[in-house]
This record gives sequence, C-alpha cells and structure tokens, in this order.
Amino acid sequence: MGEPERSEANQHWRGEVRDWLNANLSGEFAGARGLGGPGREHEGIEVRLAWERHLGKAGWTCLGWPVEYGGRGATLDEQVAFFEEYARADAPHRMGHIGEGLIGPTLIDFGTDEQKRRFLPPIQRGEEMWCQGYSEPDAGSDLANVQTRAELAGGEWVIHGQKVWTSLAHASDWCFVVCRTEPGSKRHKGLSYLLVPMDQPGVEVRPIVQLTGTSEFNEVFFDGARTPAANILGAPGDGWRVAMATLGYERGASTLGQQILFRRELEAVVATAQRTGAGDDPVLRGRLAQAWIELEIMRFNALRTMRSLGAGEPGPEVSIAKLYWSEWHRRLGELALDVQGAAALVADAAPYDLSDAQRLMLFSRADTIYAGSSEIQRNIIAERTLGLPKG
Repeated sequence: MGEPERSEANQHWRGEVRDWLNANLSGEFAGARGLGGPGREHEGIEVRLAWERHLGKAGWTCLGWPVEYGGRGATLDEQVAFFEEYARADAPHRMGHIGEGLIGPTLIDFGTDEQKRRFLPPIQRGEEMWCQGYSEPDAGSDLANVQTRAELAGGEWVIHGQKVWTSLAHASDWCFVVCRTEPGSKRHKGLSYLLVPMDQPGVEVRPIVQLTGTSEFNEVFFDGARTPAANILGAPGDGWRVAMATLGYERGASTLGQQILFRRELEAVVATAQRTGAGDDPVLRGRLAQAWIELEIMRFNALRTMRSLGAGEPGPEVSIAKLYWSEWHRRLGELALDVQGAAALVADAAPYDLSDAQRLMLFSRADTIYAGSSEIQRNIIAERTLGLPKG
C-alpha cells in the first residue's frame, strides 16, 4: 500500500468525507470540535454520544465492516483517509471506538448469528458503548494471570472479580470481560470471553483520578454480576484465543488519524519555542528537528503496518509501531515543557488548571503503559522477531 492520498478515487473519497464533516460539525455539534481525547475524556460526554448516533445514522461508523453487518466495506485506503480527515476537521474524539474497532470485528469473526444480530447493529448506530475488561491489579501486561472468575448458575454466568484501567467504563453500556471459568485452571487455560451489561446490580465503577486531574480510566468491581449463558464469545475455556484476536484489531487504520493530532501537538510546541526564544538554543532546536523527523518515520512505519494488516498477517510491525509512537509521544511531552522554561512549572490557574503542554507531558506517560507496555513490546520484538532467548 502506498501513500493513501495519491489516487484520484481516494481524493474523491477524501473530499466526500471532508465536505460531510464541515457541513455537520455545525448547529448542535458546532461546539463539539476538539472535545475529548487523551487526558480529556471527561469533556462533552453527552454531545459526543449524540455525535456517535449522528455518525451512525449517516453511515460514517464501522467503515471497514462488511456490508452485510452494517459497514460500508471500505478499503484500507478509504479508512485511513477517513481517520486523517476526521482528525484534520478537529472532530470530537470518538466514544464508540472500542465497540467499532475491537468488539465489533471480534463478534464478526467469533460471534454466533444471534450474537451478531443482537450486538452489531447498535454498535453501528452509535447507540451502545463498550469498554474492555482485560487488565486487573495483578494481570496487566501479564494478561494470562487473570483472576476474575465466573460460573454458570441458572442459565447465567455469575461474575466476581476486579478490572482496572478500564477506559470509558463510566460511559459504557457493555463490557467484554476475560475471566476464569474453570476452577483451578492456570495461565492461558480455562479463560472465557463474556459480554456483560454494565447497568445492573453487582457492577460498580470507580473512576481513577490521574495526574491530569481527569478520570477516563476506571476500576470495575464485579460482585455477583450476571449475564446470560449465551453471552460468551467462542467456547468456554477458549477466551485466550478470542482475547488475542481482539488485541490484533487494536492498532488499525485509526493510527494515521492519531498522527495528525501528533503533528498538531508538535506544531504547537514549535510555535511556543518561537515565542519564547527557546528555538535559539541549538540543543532544543535539534530536539525539535529530531521530533519532526521521527514523526515522518512514524507515518511510513504505520503505512507498512497497514500493508501487513491488509494482508491479514499482522507481524512484528504492530509491536514496533506501538513502541515507537508511545515513546515518541512521551518525549514530545517533555519537550513541550522544556521549550516553556520555568513557566511550565506553574499551573494556568488554581487549584489545578493545566495547560495543554502540561497535560500532554503528564498523560503521555500512560501511552507507554496501556495497550501493551513498552517493556512487553520490546520482549515481543526480541523473542518473536529477533529470536532472542526468553528472559
């Protein structure tokens, strides 16, 4: 796959996306531009949920899904173009990306016909939001150490346990939960993948206050929560295979849109350096140039990753890409404060009103942890690509 914007057909598609966004980010959605995103997921929840429904009604959700499941069967080039134009339009950060990008494709691959009929349409319409119940206090990067348990009783799975770092759980209708359904099982065996409603007795969501002062991550406690026996993806005990398939969908075409936002952040840092005179310092000027060069490399690496995903064979590029962009973003956060000098140490206002640069520096540390920590990505590259012995 080459540069996605070069073909005439792609240019036409981009124009269609651009025109629709410009026409619809108006009226009730005029104030939605720029809302949400890392460190700011508390912003405009209601208007962003309304925007999800608006996108779904107009057919701009789930673009890559097959047509028979409510998608548009969009090519990878078209999906990349959409996410880039979406970012350029400063459209609100998506509330439905976990449903659309993770559980939706997993349902298409592993779900029964009944499950697909029940769950896919409301995801496409932007009517039901999802969160991901993977990480636990003792099972983060080591997901095979999951201890949340479930047992069948009276035609329902009864769930006990705790999940943590659950993004958007406070605004979600459903959670896909990896839990242990075979007593005494260990590691990858005995796990199952359950679809669990959030609005019920036995589910408690506790927001986690982050360094940014915001709370898009949550703890989720299951104390006798229930879901019908039919709400299992794959067979009982097959949860590890299904969970790994979900992770394979996590880094798709949307990464190109993410890089538009990165570029915007870098441009803001450069503008600050020009205003403060920090760009006159040869060391800082060199760091700014290096950040720009690495962002260009990031795009080319992402396009290479898209090629492997398009062939249905995600390889080591996926881990390389995650490691690369998360470490780059962390360094950009540090650079954003360095070009401000001493002023970066003072909040914009009391008691804890952070500037964009301060929020970037603090939240970007999370980038190197969630969706597979940098340490885990290095291990994957070392062991599975370079053939080095396991540590």
